[in-house]
Amino acid sequence: MSNPRMRILIVGLHYAPEVTGNAPYTSSLARGLSKRGHDVRVITGYPHYPDWKVFDGFDRRSMSTVEDGVCVERRRQYVPASPSPIMRLLSECSYGFRLLLARWGKPDVVLAVSPALFGSVFAVLKMGVLRLPGGVWVQDLYSLGVTETGQGGATLGRVMKAIEGATLRSVRGVSVIHDRFRMQAITGLSVPESRVRVIRNWSHIGAVGPFDRDAVRERMGWRPDEVIALHAGNMGVKQGLENVVEAARVADDTNANVRFVLLGNGNQRSKLLAQAEGVQHIQFLDPLADGEFLEVLGSADVLVVNELAGVSEMSVPSKLTTYFSTGLPVVAATNIGGATASEIEASGGGIRVDAGDPRALVDAILALESDPELAAKLGAAGLAFRDAHLTEDAAIDSYAEWLASLVASKRK
Repeated sequence: MSNPRMRILIVGLHYAPEVTGNAPYTSSLARGLSKRGHDVRVITGYPHYPDWKVFDGFDRRSMSTVEDGVCVERRRQYVPASPSPIMRLLSECSYGFRLLLARWGKPDVVLAVSPALFGSVFAVLKMGVLRLPGGVWVQDLYSLGVTETGQGGATLGRVMKAIEGATLRSVRGVSVIHDRFRMQAITGLSVPESRVRVIRNWSHIGAVGPFDRDAVRERMGWRPDEVIALHAGNMGVKQGLENVVEAARVADDTNANVRFVLLGNGNQRSKLLAQAEGVQHIQFLDPLADGEFLEVLGSADVLVVNELAGVSEMSVPSKLTTYFSTGLPVVAATNIGGATASEIEASGGGIRVDAGDPRALVDAILALESDPELAAKLGAAGLAFRDAHLTEDAAIDSYAEWLASLVASKRK
């Protein structure tokens, strides 16, 4: 049964034209809800991630556009040149302050997207003042991030846990992207079990279409017989990509037939470039437009997920939904028993090695090179998992039903 038409307000710092992190999901959800007949409005910030520089063309204090049927209102937030934890906090709070000043109108339901957590804190406060039903869509758990990355120490971890828990307990519903997040919200943040709903992220790209793979590899400077192990996406602290640079150094020392490719940008890129100076088996690529990105991704041999040693529960890499669309095998350098490891196991789309072990990463990639039948089997399993569990239509239908239930809860 279709849900009644709703006036939906989505508040989240990240939105298209950002192409990494949670922006593609927020943008797809807004468009999908609009196509289903709902009146969707988005209040977001200025696009800046992962470069931490406002994109060209967004130079006014505020702007409003209609994009694919969605009213998108942008509020200029503070964007730090060097995104340390305290600077990111100031950025999120500046966006949250703009949310407080913005006119929300009379939405039937409000959805706040976290990250940014502190933007969501301000949003939840305003929901309470206006007595509006709403929920928080959790893409990453901040308190676990502080603990697992070691940034800020134990005291900050406890403070963040208190703030995050209070925020999520203050809304009618919480949507999380993985079962592991659900258990963390219930047991770690004391959110009532009845309020927590799991709706998985989806693959926001289609299957990679036909293209000239040899021509793409030649354009990238990749030899036909070279094993390309590619990591795409943000280069931040939690990715721990120093491990990939050291894996490339191992490949140098052993003359292994593998080239590591880091595609994307982020606040750790300059540090990684410095670390990789003189290393031959590594290549850095700038972010690419969607069409070229898919072709380059599909022209690799192995796709890499890498996480900082100690990171296990704070996030599920959004890149996995894209990786599984390629039909290529995944090698995940991550802690055993964590959320990413469980996703690799559930999908059957790749193999796991320990985080922080560069030689193990090289060995796993070379093992797939020597066993093309296994590589093809893993790639096919990831693609099948995407088709069965990560479709956009099913996810957006679930969000429409969940948001309608939040509206109905106010009426009751």
